[in-house]
Amino acid sequence: MKELTQILLLTLREKRDVALAIVFGVLAGFASVALLASSGYLISKAALTGQMTVLIVIGACLKLFGLSSAISRYSERLFSHRATFTMLGNLRVSFFERLAPLAPELYGKYRSGDLLARIIGDVESLQNFLLRVFYPPVVLLMVFSGTILFTLYFSIYTAILLAIGYLLTAVMVPAYFAWRKSRKDWKIRESRGVLSAEAAEFLFGFRDLKIYQQLNGKEQQLVKMVDSYQDEQKNEGKEEVYSQSTNGFLALLVSLAVLAAGAYSTAAGELDGLFLAMLVMVSLGVFENISPMAAFPAHFEESRKAAVRLESIVDETPRIKGEAELPVGPLTISAENLHYIFPGEQRPALEDITVDFPVGSKTAIVGPSGSGKSTLLAVLMDILPAKGGHVLFNGRKSEEFSQESIWQRLNVVLQENHFFYGTIRSNLQLADPQADDKEMNAALEAVELSDFSLQMEVEEKGQNLSGGQRQRLAIARAILKRSPLWMLDEPVSSVDSATGKVIYERLFKNNPDSSFIIVSHDLSGLEGMDQIIVLENGKLIESGSYAELMKRQGYFYGLKEIEQQIMA
Repeated sequence: MKELTQILLLTLREKRDVALAIVFGVLAGFASVALLASSGYLISKAALTGQMTVLIVIGACLKLFGLSSAISRYSERLFSHRATFTMLGNLRVSFFERLAPLAPELYGKYRSGDLLARIIGDVESLQNFLLRVFYPPVVLLMVFSGTILFTLYFSIYTAILLAIGYLLTAVMVPAYFAWRKSRKDWKIRESRGVLSAEAAEFLFGFRDLKIYQQLNGKEQQLVKMVDSYQDEQKNEGKEEVYSQSTNGFLALLVSLAVLAAGAYSTAAGELDGLFLAMLVMVSLGVFENISPMAAFPAHFEESRKAAVRLESIVDETPRIKGEAELPVGPLTISAENLHYIFPGEQRPALEDITVDFPVGSKTAIVGPSGSGKSTLLAVLMDILPAKGGHVLFNGRKSEEFSQESIWQRLNVVLQENHFFYGTIRSNLQLADPQADDKEMNAALEAVELSDFSLQMEVEEKGQNLSGGQRQRLAIARAILKRSPLWMLDEPVSSVDSATGKVIYERLFKNNPDSSFIIVSHDLSGLEGMDQIIVLENGKLIESGSYAELMKRQGYFYGLKEIEQQIMA
């Protein structure tokens, strides 16, 4: 039950609606019992007396109880559902507040489809917590307690039988089926997550599967997973049906026992026969409220597992970040003994990196594929948290500043840049919502996209754009942000050399006081860089200007020799 503590606390925040739902639920339960009890009493009274006044009064009571039952049931549904929807809203807000600081590392731990299934499906599953887990036992206990006290006045045997019936149908049967469910350990939540992950991967990789003629095999795999998921749903449904059938059968047995005990008491002169039908109808009426308990084990386990799956995403302690704002003006960045290792990996991605990026300098980070270039840039941008060492801004640790303050000062272009469904204008205005058409056209011209119209449609993820066009559009978007610190990760890797050179020249010319940190696998055109940092296997091999590194004839010199031999 401890897994549901957070959900319970969020539910009880809506204590007014929860309390009203319970009150009206109890009133609806009493009204339905009173309705059937009055019907039984009316039948007996009509058979034994001809007093029309009494019959009219009882008939009026029947109408009153019927109306009360309908109004109470409506009010119960209104307040319980309103509390549920508010709780779900609070849960989403609370979950995303805890999720946001961990977001950069989540994709290294979870597949996107599984993550989406948890965020959407498991949150939706918890809507049953109030309606099917917390609320029914409370209402049922109150209704049964009141009914037992009422019948105790007429027959102690009936009261005892109802108490036994309550223990069987509301406690023992749900507990037994909950135990069965925990033993069988249905993995329907996990199966849904895996299926969502595979389906997302199927959609993302459809083109490659088609090209390599592996589409049919992947489709068959998905079909098997769907069949397995459906089988688990069927088995889970069968358990609920078995629980309902068992509860219904025991309720019928108790009602028959009440009839038998009442008949015996009537024959023995211990009970007025006028009340026999009423007590039997009371038994039938009170057990009408027991049906939600048949589904209790399934919904309890479903809510518990959903809470566990959600908690497993955000159970890490988030980084403690300050709320300070980066100072206005020039910024120096320094890496001090930086260390980073990806979750689940053994080899460090970065190891003891110490380097300075002076104000207004142009720095290139180079090295072979997998050497840690992009990882270093991500740590400098505060996207990935350093596992050791620090990133310093003007000599102060990055932990002192909020992420928003850091990102506000950065012009970032990554290897993969997201473009939203819309137009060129709407995607450019992400950087500056106030930018006018003249400024946006100037940014497009700076990256050799002057033939693009601002009204041109952009499909989801920019699928109607080439790789080079997407990169240049990302640079144009960064230009409009007008921040003093540029961090570029292979920004022109899909652009031809001549166009890439023109773009760099314009960036440097138009932003003479800005700092540039550029990750590149291309070793050509680095002569104008103030500093070149060479990485290999996450370690800093050497650093210096182009002339210094070439004169030193070290690692960078060897890379240039290899490049020249290949180009020759």
